[in-house]
Amino acid sequence: MTELDPRTPVLVGAGQVSERIDEDGYRRLSAVDLAAEAASAALADSGAEPSAVAAALDIVAGIRQFEISAPGAFAPLGRSDNYPRSVAHRLGASPARAILDVVGGQGPQHLVTELAASIAAGEAEVALAFGSEAISTVAHLAGAEDRPDFTEDVGGQLEDRGLGLRGLATRQQVLHELIDPPTQYSLFENARRARLGLSREDYAAAMGELFAPFSKIAATNPHSAAPLERSPAELVTPSASNRPITDPYPRYVVAREKVNQGAAVLVMSVAAARELGVPSEKWVFLHGHADLRERDLSRRQDLSAAPAAVRAVRHALEVAGIGLDDVAAMDLYSCFPIAVFALCDGLGLATDDVRGLTLTGGLPFFGGAGNNYSMHAIAELLARLREQPGAYGLIGANGGLLSKYSAGVYSTTPRPWHASRDAELQAELDAGPAPEDVVHADGWATIETYTLKHGRDGAGTGVVVGRLESGQRFLANTEPGDDEMLARLGKGEPIGTRVFARSFGFGNRVTTTPGRMAGLFPPRPPGFRESYEHVLVRRDGHVLEVTINRPQARNSLHPEANSELDEVFDAYFADDELWVAILTGAGEKAFSAGNDLAHTASGKSLWVPKNGFAGLTSRRELPKPVIAAVNGYALGGGLEIVLACHLVVADARARFGLPEVRVGLAAAAGGLVRLPRAIPKAVATELILTGRRLDADEARSYGLVNRVVEAGTAMEGARALAAEILEGSPTSVRASLRIMAETEGIADTADAVNLPSGALDELLVSEDTIEGVTAFAQKRPPRWRNR
Repeated sequence: MTELDPRTPVLVGAGQVSERIDEDGYRRLSAVDLAAEAASAALADSGAEPSAVAAALDIVAGIRQFEISAPGAFAPLGRSDNYPRSVAHRLGASPARAILDVVGGQGPQHLVTELAASIAAGEAEVALAFGSEAISTVAHLAGAEDRPDFTEDVGGQLEDRGLGLRGLATRQQVLHELIDPPTQYSLFENARRARLGLSREDYAAAMGELFAPFSKIAATNPHSAAPLERSPAELVTPSASNRPITDPYPRYVVAREKVNQGAAVLVMSVAAARELGVPSEKWVFLHGHADLRERDLSRRQDLSAAPAAVRAVRHALEVAGIGLDDVAAMDLYSCFPIAVFALCDGLGLATDDVRGLTLTGGLPFFGGAGNNYSMHAIAELLARLREQPGAYGLIGANGGLLSKYSAGVYSTTPRPWHASRDAELQAELDAGPAPEDVVHADGWATIETYTLKHGRDGAGTGVVVGRLESGQRFLANTEPGDDEMLARLGKGEPIGTRVFARSFGFGNRVTTTPGRMAGLFPPRPPGFRESYEHVLVRRDGHVLEVTINRPQARNSLHPEANSELDEVFDAYFADDELWVAILTGAGEKAFSAGNDLAHTASGKSLWVPKNGFAGLTSRRELPKPVIAAVNGYALGGGLEIVLACHLVVADARARFGLPEVRVGLAAAAGGLVRLPRAIPKAVATELILTGRRLDADEARSYGLVNRVVEAGTAMEGARALAAEILEGSPTSVRASLRIMAETEGIADTADAVNLPSGALDELLVSEDTIEGVTAFAQKRPPRWRNR
């Protein structure tokens, strides 16, 4: 054997374990149990004494289960507080480091590469990577009277790397129901179909032809969750058991998540392998590797391709010093057809390559073992390469929305460790051209790609990625009941056709024409309603009094309350007879406690109108005065409303604060921008970062509050202030507010003073100016006409 650096990393063991709930001997194993059995098998597979290997472990690295892979995820049967160490304890190991990796199917290959690099750098000698899922068992037993308790409290050191969801679940994606993998991947699939000019029928046939060989391999794999061979037509023909999930996916071509599977891989240095007595015929070397990331969904130039994944595979082969033709066996991540198609397109690889594209049977058939699928692929590859000494094998592992790709090239042929150029290649990918995206889409647009989300009773919601005539990209949904648009998406070729987009606080909507849009969303009648559900409205001459009427929720706001306030302020700004508005909260405890988090916790969508929180915080201009009458707490969004108002009257009990950081949020409705501009920046920073509250007097001392009045008299104080404003010309008041807004961002005082303003021109020829001058000369009170 070629003389190697003793620190050269080598894979020496792999193990897999599985069970199905419908088979004899079903043991109801937890995720920890499954991983521990797979890890024990990996240690034994090395040919060394398992207890000696366990004692030598420096690092154990676990792949995150699905039930701890999303914010607020719940483990119905309980879980370990330190998954890697729970597994280690079952092995009798006490490693120095325990790692819990981020979400994503790239994790297994990424971890193997990382552990190998640590060993090559002399930072560790022996490391174990593993993962497992007991999703099928959890679903099966969650409601059982004798359900097991998988809770484990082991404590100890843990390097929990978090969820790693950056760019995978943006606010726009959540708002437009684009968070589940079938919907996300369908967009890429349909974009590819359109690029190739294929009909729906021809593309479905191609998906069936691609995946039929996968199901054949899965049928013979003892660890498969669905060991059943299916024909190409059976895979893509809708039926009672193969119902449509999203267009173009029926259930059989979607990753199967209900599995009970575990897999583990053992990595160590050559020196450790020799010391522990691992036979050299067990050794498999990582010849090449790469880890690259695709741009976020909205910034990808071509939604039908996966350039980062293709580049990762090419670079792994480059590091290994071989070409794709030199590879004898491969496993390409196959959560959905596009994940395989995109690699084949970019690599020039035939989808019916005689070498096969999977070793396990693929995620729809072998099973989509959470984030851990590729650990099984690596385990299968190690066994294959040991049977073919000197051959090369390729692993392609995908995570996110074709987002994160890790590739590895393996062989029993000894080779020193080689570093990759990931950082350099990532910089090149990030520097490429990208479309501009837009949050609010209005006007004619073109469908770039789309999907239909199917309920059990048929098509439910359409999801569209569109381009405005400006070229800006946006996300949108169809509106429930819009059969005309659903028909557009469900037949023929929608991509490239024109649609009409309109934006709302709850997201963008697309339909066929402006007339159709007006029918779906009739214009709101101008003016005020007779009554509102969450708001009280009172007119008193030229003053409008608006009361947030949710005292039972401390006047916190949910979408319906926000929408009513938005409507009320639209009517106020449009009503020539209303010159000043006062906003307050019902009861004595709170002006507003901000967002209704209880509403969000119940699983309901939390959105705000385009004009922002309370219909105020995102308006570019408030053309007439709005006074906040703060009675009690103004917290979070409540303070953001206050900051958006022109004037603030607070009673002595008022308290102001931005507590978002204490609940894992941020004051994104203007608080982070307005507060540092309203009070000294150092004080604002302290309030934002700590959640500390100001009382009324301190708030006034910083200029946040105009007037402090006795407890319980905020409205009286606000009315008095409004009366003082009404003594002036409403035309002058509006012009003054407009000029203040126009010059706010101009740093140079002289430039601001000399800025030409149409508001001043209009004021000088107004009837109110003439009346004001005349009344002054005649020594009488002016009679303002508001024009």
